[in-house]
Order: sequence, then C-alpha cells, then structure tokens
Amino acid sequence: KSQTLVITADTIVAIEGKILGKPDNKEHAAEILNSLSGKTHLVVTGVTLRSMEKTATFSASTKVTFKELTKEEIEYYLDNYKPYDKAGAYGIQEWIGHVAISKIEGSFYNVMGLPTYKLHNELQTFLSRDGQ
Repeated sequence: KSQTLVITADTIVAIEGKILGKPDNKEHAAEILNSLSGKTHLVVTGVTLRSMEKTATFSASTKVTFKELTKEEIEYYLDNYKPYDKAGAYGIQEWIGHVAISKIEGSFYNVMGLPTYKLHNELQTFLSRDGQ
C-alpha cells in the first residue's frame, strides 16, 4: 500500500460569463486587466486529491472587486511584474493586489491559487477512515 498522496490544483478567473486565461503577452495582459477594472470577477480553483485507493475533487470560489484602474497603473504593473503565468493577468499578493482590490469575498489564498483552509478540511476528511 503506497503512502503517496498527490495534490493538484488549477485556477481560473471568470467575468461576465467569460473565462479569462493566462495572458499571451503584455498587450493581452493589459486587455485582461482593463476588462477587470471597476468590476467584480470570480476566481475559482479546482483541487484534486489522489491516493492509490481513492480520489476526491473540490473547488473554492472567491469574488474579487477591482477599483477603476488607470492606464498608468496597468502599465506600471506590467512593466514591473510579470503576470504572464497567472489567470486573470494578476497576482493578488503583488503590488496590484495592494492598490487595486477594493473588496474580496472568500479566501485570499484561493486567489493565490490554493484554497489552503478548504484544502486542510478536505485533507482531514480524505485521510480519515470515515472518508474512505
């Protein structure tokens, strides 16, 4: 019996019924950030736990509201940070998270890409005898 546990996760950003992926380049990142400016979007992370015996999957959702971003703020962010590996073209833990997010409903860590509170609870169930 293997003791290995694999945890995988991926995050998407959705706004107005559209899923925003990772930006292809600086221009695409600016377009994505403009689409988030002054609006609320949804960040959803899907997580799967897998052992040799079983698999469990869950998700976490967080609503994030951005203030209206100026062209200069977007340019500054893209010039000084490289959000090309991030869904929604931003990292909440970076400068833009400090200055642009006016409201968050849900887990901060989910927006970073791993809902740690929910993961902890799901792991407890997964690893318990009752969770088998």
